[in-house]
Amino acid sequence: MVPESNSRKIVHIDMDAFYASVEQRDNPDLKGKPIAVGGGGHRGVTTTASYEARKFGVRSAMPGWQAKQLCPHLIFVTPRFDAYKEVSYQIRSIFKEYTDLIEPLSLDEAFLDVTENKKNIPFGMHVAQEIIQRVKEKTQLTCSAGVSYCKFLAKVASDLKKPNGLSVITPKRAISFLEELPIKDFFGVGKVTAAKMESLEIKTGRDLKKLSKLELAQKFGKSGIHFYDIVRGIDDRPVNPNRIRKSLAVERTLNEDLEELDQITPVLERIVEKFFERLNSANNFGRTISLKLKTSDFRIITRSLSKDYHIREKSEIKQLAIELLEQNINEFEKIRLIGLSASNLEKESQTLQDYQLSFDW
Repeated sequence: MVPESNSRKIVHIDMDAFYASVEQRDNPDLKGKPIAVGGGGHRGVTTTASYEARKFGVRSAMPGWQAKQLCPHLIFVTPRFDAYKEVSYQIRSIFKEYTDLIEPLSLDEAFLDVTENKKNIPFGMHVAQEIIQRVKEKTQLTCSAGVSYCKFLAKVASDLKKPNGLSVITPKRAISFLEELPIKDFFGVGKVTAAKMESLEIKTGRDLKKLSKLELAQKFGKSGIHFYDIVRGIDDRPVNPNRIRKSLAVERTLNEDLEELDQITPVLERIVEKFFERLNSANNFGRTISLKLKTSDFRIITRSLSKDYHIREKSEIKQLAIELLEQNINEFEKIRLIGLSASNLEKESQTLQDYQLSFDW
């Protein structure tokens, strides 16, 4: 049985191949062609691929060289975050025509609680249909929607009929749907957890339901308790319009591995410039500065320094960044990525604006 909260109407809206679709809209020469937004060089990484590119196996977060191997005629496009952010505001203005209970997850997706909506539309499916149409009219872009009584199922549903699709999972359908759902398609189950589950012969929701809450907690910690609930259709999390940004970050993938301090320091100083621009633009500074290094063998090293005040001076941010680098120079042989982030921020900010900037110079 699903919980009493099944009277809620939750919609998850997810833009289709968002960055790539904006680029194709704004440049007619790219329409119908396989494109990837991001770096196409040896160290570049794709952020989004058009559906024409996805047919060849190109995916987000894929190295540019690998994407090019899969699709030799792939076109790489430099990201334009200002353009994507502007479209996000347009989309959100549409959402606000229906509800103020909006929880953005990123620039291109959000949860909406439309149980009591501004237009008094009785069915969540009809709200979702209107939003899909309004987004198309206002932005010339398509989105997909999932509708259900909880966030988990709405999120899963929005992936079922992409692109430009709408799926509804009713309370009556929920249990049978979850039992048949492959583990890899459970929202929140990453590749590592999915692999671990499959090694335990947990391949579908039905397999997952065979384990007790204690067994799942022993095998997967706190996440195990969450898995126990969601496979039974239990997800009482409200749509939270006040999710806050926990950090601001900038990172750079290097053109080649660096190992010497005198090689890395100038690069780090340029990153500080971009990082300070990001903080200053947001008018939001943190008490903690963190340095992220990805080594040539893909290990992640993160080190932080904190103050009892918000660090607002670029010179001090630079000093702390270099200090962190010098303190940890012996932790690696070579590095392929450098990042800086600020946390313990001085003001809260909604997640619609919360996206990490990556530079591939």
